[in-house]
Order: sequence, then structure tokens, then C-alpha cells
Amino acid sequence: MRRRKERIDRGIKVRSGDVFALCSWREMLYLAAPRMLPIVGLLVLSLALSVYWQRVLLSVSVFALLAISWDILAQSGMISLGQALFFGSGAYLAGIMNHYWGWPPAVTIPLATIFGGLLCTLLLTPVLRLRGIYFSMVTLVLPLMLVRIVEATRIFGGTEGLSGLASFPTRWVEIYLIIAALLAALFGFRRLMDSDFGLVLKGINDNDRSVMNAGINIYWFKIQALFIASSVGAFAGAFMTHVYLFVGMPVFALDYSILPIAAAVVGGIGTLAGSTLGAFILVPLSEILRGLGGLRIVFYGLFLVIFTVALPEGIFHYVQRKYHQFERWAEVER
Repeated sequence: MRRRKERIDRGIKVRSGDVFALCSWREMLYLAAPRMLPIVGLLVLSLALSVYWQRVLLSVSVFALLAISWDILAQSGMISLGQALFFGSGAYLAGIMNHYWGWPPAVTIPLATIFGGLLCTLLLTPVLRLRGIYFSMVTLVLPLMLVRIVEATRIFGGTEGLSGLASFPTRWVEIYLIIAALLAALFGFRRLMDSDFGLVLKGINDNDRSVMNAGINIYWFKIQALFIASSVGAFAGAFMTHVYLFVGMPVFALDYSILPIAAAVVGGIGTLAGSTLGAFILVPLSEILRGLGGLRIVFYGLFLVIFTVALPEGIFHYVQRKYHQFERWAEVER
């Protein structure tokens, strides 16, 4: 007799998949625990961390938002290499409104989120018909072009940027605002991608020709997904502008494009929660390795390679499978 390993859903998963979960506290806890963990964890971290690591938590949350925006595009069939375009657009719009017109962060951040999303959508709409690497190359080139335009024309402060911007009232406002935005994006967009709208986007990614044959305008759905993703990135940029009290050409740096992709790959593409988890691993790791100087990149790259090879599906998919299923050896007849 030969044996093979098989995976079986836990009985509690099967029972809690219906309204009968309301009849048992155990099933309710089983459903609520994975959703309560990020909420409770973020609130505890914000209170328990030192001031330095609270600033790191801000960066982690911002990169998590960028990773979520990248994941939304990836699930819609648009592989972006230019999250820095979204981040930089929101950052500059918030900085301009505050520096030149004196508007407070309560006004600049919402407006920069909306108009930053609209601006990026207008820039990328003409190339939505491009597929694969061709669309990716356009998203990579656009932020580099904007950097050179700012440098050459010296608009909006040129290479020196805009400084002396308004800050948030307290650091607690900064922390809880970005935590609330991250949780809203995580749970809201997970629900959105499970709706009919999200299913159409996933269908476009799987086989866009079949979706077109069903009489659906895939480019209209892509435009909506692009606006949603770019607005999330623009919010992150506008927020960090009022944290750093400065905006300049570094907001278009490649770090804001590459790290979100790495976070999504490490955490698990297609889940949004995996992208968030990846950001909470990679950004603190980068800070911890900062003391190694040039060797930091070596260890950072080695860590990425190990996770990519050992868990190609992503950490979140692995944890989710272990949570919902158990493995056992079964006999197979020859």
C-alpha cells in the first residue's frame, strides 16, 4: 500500500460556512478571529511601541496601502511598476494646496486623494489597451518623466521641493488616521473584490476575451479599478507629505514602486491581506538591517529569495490553508 498526504477542510470550517455559525460561540470566534487580529494588533502596537517605531509603523501602513493598490491592479490584469506615480501625485497635490493656498491637512488630503486618482487615471487611460510588460513599462516610465520635468522646469520648488508644510495636530492623529485608512482599505476592498464588480475584474485578468464576448466593456471596469488603486496610492502620498512636512522629487523614487510589489509577492498576491502582511514583514526588516550598511541589501535580497522559493504562494495563503485545513496520510491502492 502506498500513502499520500491529503488536505481536508476542518469540520468547524464547513459548519461555520452558513448561518448556523450564529448558533455557536466557537464558530463565531473561528470566523471573527482572523478579522479581529489586525484590528487589535494595530491598536496594541500603536500604544506599545516607542516613538521611533511608531514612525516605522506609519511607513509600514503607507507601504501596505501601496501594496493593496498594486494588488487591486494585479487582480484586474494590470501589472504596474509605477506605484510611485500614485504616491507622488498625491504628495505633490497636497503639498501644493498647503504651500501656496494655505489649506489645512483636513482639506488637502481628501482633495489630493480624489484629484490624484483622477490625474493618474487620465494619464494611464490611453494605454489601458496595452497588455503585460507594455503596460508595466509605461507605468514605470511616467514617474521618471515627471521627476525630470520638475527638475528641468524648476516648478513646485524644483530640486529643493516644498518645505514648511502644515503638520497634524498630534502624533496620535497621524497614527490613528493611517491605521483607520489601512483597515478601511483592507476590509472594504476585500469585500469589493468578492462582489460582482470584483468578479468581473478577476474575469478580465483570467480571460478578457471571454468577458468581452459577454457584452461587458472591460475598459470601463479597468478605468474604475485604476481610479480606485491610484486614489489609495494618492492618499498615502498626501498623508506622508504632512508627516514629513516636505514634498519633493524623492516622492517619485523607485522604492515606492518596488517595495509594494515585493510585499505583495511575499505576502501572497490576490488576497490584499497578504499584501498588508508582506509590508508588515519587509519594512521593519529593512529598518532592522539598516545598521549593516551596504550588507543590508544582500541580506534583504537573500530573505526575499528564500521566501519566494520556499513559499511561492505567499505567506498568507500558507497560513490561511493551515487555519482552514488539516493534513493526513491516506492509503492509496495500486
